Amino acid sequence: MSGSLHIVCAPCGAVNRIPAARIAEQPGCGKCHRPLFNAHPMELTATNFKKQITRNDVPVLVDFWAPWCGPCKMMAPAFEQAAAQLEPRVRLAKLNTENEQAIAGQFGIRSIPTLVLFQHGRELTRQTGAMGLRDIVRWAGSHARS
Repeated sequence: MSGSLHIVCAPCGAVNRIPAARIAEQPGCGKCHRPLFNAHPMELTATNFKKQITRNDVPVLVDFWAPWCGPCKMMAPAFEQAAAQLEPRVRLAKLNTENEQAIAGQFGIRSIPTLVLFQHGRELTRQTGAMGLRDIVRWAGSHARS
């Protein structure tokens, strides 16, 4: 890899420029000094959704879910574990469709869980239905272009 990548800090929202060759070295945020990747999916809200989806140079995999959804609850541990395997090549995030109905509607989410892979604000692909760890990692890895 050459050049640099823009990575949005999950806790503070600062956009960091990281040398691409050093992305796997656990870079920290220049503003809040927290790790840019922590092997856990970040929570998306109406406040941070657009910035995270459009300003990250790595693909962002979003799990559209709801707390009442049984398949969502079953898939949650696998999605959490997938973050440890996919970061920093792919950033993982979760969006609660009950709290953020407008965003779910904007993307036509009709069934949950639905995984949507974004790159620079554009939807690359989506998958509806619960998946296991290996399937999440394989599916995201085959579609991600970082």
